[in-house]
Amino acid sequence: MSYSVGQVAGYAGVTVRTLHHYDGIGLLAPSERSHAGHRRYSDADLDRLQQILFYRELGFPLEEVAALLDDPAADPRAHLRRRHELLTARIEKLQKMAAAVEHAMEARAMGIDLTPEEKFEVFGDHDPDQYEDEVRERWGGTDAYRQSRERTSSYTKEDWKRATEEFDAIHRRMADLMAAGTPADSEAATDTAEEHRLFITRSYYDCSHEMHSCLGEMYVSDPRFTATYEKIRPGLAVYLRDAIKANEARRTS
Repeated sequence: MSYSVGQVAGYAGVTVRTLHHYDGIGLLAPSERSHAGHRRYSDADLDRLQQILFYRELGFPLEEVAALLDDPAADPRAHLRRRHELLTARIEKLQKMAAAVEHAMEARAMGIDLTPEEKFEVFGDHDPDQYEDEVRERWGGTDAYRQSRERTSSYTKEDWKRATEEFDAIHRRMADLMAAGTPADSEAATDTAEEHRLFITRSYYDCSHEMHSCLGEMYVSDPRFTATYEKIRPGLAVYLRDAIKANEARRTS
């Protein structure tokens, strides 16, 4: 059975012009010609074309491909082993490239494209990457997690600095209210709690009052969060939690 140049081009996903070129340089001469002089390719020709395209995919120059295929001493089994080795090496290289791209995407999504010096400048002693694995495991499938990644994916160092400074300012205002003896359910404290919630919504993800209250409970139940707020002012974690709960009751009643 033989095939026209158009059929072979369609099977192999190459152009007719490419096949004409391979014929012209002696790399792939069709085994037959029709009565009208048209090229006709055999199954053996298609096998050779498959090998040519394989080596081309690996980046071999056409001259080297011809030398590989036309070596009379070539062992078909050795040839297959070589193709397998080359494919395995190519797969390993692509896997490494994919891992590198994935790492870059993760880094960009979480703002980790900052240099260590920039991260220290923005976050101080806090490492924003420290609990990323835990965060992904606990909340990776939630809308909030996806929104946070999307919204922070384009953050620059200046964006992170602005967000950090704004959040710190809200915490300081809450700490000042606590220090002044202002009740956690007062209008001033609940207004500040509402600012806290709106900041999260604006900067990271849509934070409902119910979700905000869950965060407030975590600030108290998770020693790591508690320690963060205790550094600002002892007792702030509980005070902030109570103000958040009072704000939810006030806003949803």
